[in-house]
Amino acid sequence: MKDLFSFLNEASCNSDFKATLSGRGGFITFSNSGRRGGTKFFQIGLDNILQTLKDILVNLESFKGLTEYDETSWRNNGSAYFSDPVANANSTVQTKPLFSTLSKVIIWANQPMLDSVDSDVKICLEKEALETTIDELENVADSFRPSVIKPHQSCDSTSRQQIFYGAPGTGKSHKIKEQLKGVAKENIFRTTFHPDSDYSTFVGAYKPTKSERPLYGLFGKETVRLRDEVDLSEEIITYKFIPQAFLNAYMQAYRKPNENVYLIIEEINRGNCAQIFGDLFQLLDRDENGVSEYTIKADADLKAYLKEELGEDNLGIKDGELCLPANLYIYATMNTSDQSLFPIDSAFKRRWDWEYEPIKYKNTDWVIDIDGTEYRWSDFQKEVNKHILKDTGSEDKMMGDYFINPPTKVISFNLFRNKILFYLWNDVCKDGDADIFPIDTDFSFSKLYDEDCKQLIISMMDKLGLKPIDRDELENYDDTSEGDDELPSTIRYSINGEETDENGKVWRKGALVKRAVKIYCDNHQQETAAQIRDTWKAANFIIPHIVETDEDREKRIKDSRDPKAAERSKEIRLSNNESLHVSTQVGDGKNRKGFSDFLSIIQSKPEWGINIQEL
Repeated sequence: MKDLFSFLNEASCNSDFKATLSGRGGFITFSNSGRRGGTKFFQIGLDNILQTLKDILVNLESFKGLTEYDETSWRNNGSAYFSDPVANANSTVQTKPLFSTLSKVIIWANQPMLDSVDSDVKICLEKEALETTIDELENVADSFRPSVIKPHQSCDSTSRQQIFYGAPGTGKSHKIKEQLKGVAKENIFRTTFHPDSDYSTFVGAYKPTKSERPLYGLFGKETVRLRDEVDLSEEIITYKFIPQAFLNAYMQAYRKPNENVYLIIEEINRGNCAQIFGDLFQLLDRDENGVSEYTIKADADLKAYLKEELGEDNLGIKDGELCLPANLYIYATMNTSDQSLFPIDSAFKRRWDWEYEPIKYKNTDWVIDIDGTEYRWSDFQKEVNKHILKDTGSEDKMMGDYFINPPTKVISFNLFRNKILFYLWNDVCKDGDADIFPIDTDFSFSKLYDEDCKQLIISMMDKLGLKPIDRDELENYDDTSEGDDELPSTIRYSINGEETDENGKVWRKGALVKRAVKIYCDNHQQETAAQIRDTWKAANFIIPHIVETDEDREKRIKDSRDPKAAERSKEIRLSNNESLHVSTQVGDGKNRKGFSDFLSIIQSKPEWGINIQEL
């Protein structure tokens, strides 16, 4: 079976609609046919495709008659059934390219059975083929999942130059920060590129500095140092070579050859990289050992400075040449929405590894407070991003999870207007690219500050299909569900020595709670479901309905106003064939600290045989 990367490259040779798997980052770049005025390219993540295939499988009755491409039918079904916002938007504006990409992925996963299928006009929607595709694609998607990062190690120790890119607020800088936890501060050097950045501000140059010169005078026929209880001096201006971020990191790497040194460049595409790097560009080609494959001659000033600082015989200036050592890593961030500032040429791009930071929509407990009327930030973020993608055909200006970072998880009325709406008005909608604001001819941004502005903004929310939060429902809402509850990136747990779940993945909160209950059940096989329920209930966990029997669950669902009440638990089968249901409402949310409380109680009950340790 061919790998997905090779398969898509070969399949695209005979297809009007190209599709290629990224070398890094876990997404597919696909194209339209180019018959209506030039080829355009789009990107969709493997997770987006997986969710789309799962949606088709769940709604197979509605899709099984659409094995041959029909634009209207696929557009309507995509709009109705695709729950992923990226796939949903593409299904309405890039219907056939998305169809062809899905077909190619299904053909790949079912080689050689479907090799004769023309992906541009047909798609296999057999249940078994879809299930096989989902299983195979899960494995590929998991290969892009970052592993647990240990201090002093990068995500890819062979990658000496790496650019983390994505929409604004996706956590690119935060990812680098987490990656470098444990690295000594003196081994981390930071700089931010901007339009005025140049070689001298990146590497170094002679600059005027203050210094002192001793004062002398004549005493008879002799010149003597002037004194007034102490030697007298005068301040003068002299010129001195001042190193900048690159040179400081370069020298540190040679001074500490047994330690990794990191140069962090924020907003790399906001500066003119050709102007800033100059001939250093040549050093970015590294050999298999991570050392510059080609050296460059240092100019006279730089050569003299390095010889003085490092010593005549140091490898960092051997034969008057510069060479990047293997222990010098250069990481950079890039907002894709800023790519029009200073385009990065292909020769420069190829010398870097690239890692895409997707939008995860994980801040489900953040709220937007419009003068007392509250909306979920994640709902607003998803809906607006869907409009941006649909109307612009690009993910560049979509809002990441941390586009805004309110200290109390509440986005105030003024913060919402002054940062979020201003960005949407000024950067996204200024040319009429996205249908977010009122379309009245007399509408202007200043109207968002009129006396009746609250009602105007609420009408915008209505237009986006967003409903205010019902506080009664909120108390019954999952802080985080088992499938969406990643622990903070700095905290990892083991349970009874198990550092990963059955799929080899880092423990999530919901899965960890469920595993704890399962361990208890295995240790107490003589107990019935009701007895186990009573024991856990008596421990007074904050987590609601942490363990319940079939009867408990049925009653809770019947009495609840929560439309997702049936999804708020996961089943465990006991050795006596009874069932227990474990709550998924386990998060540390705004209104309760369920997971923290759970850990505390488990630690107080060693007799249960459950040992959870923070790694």
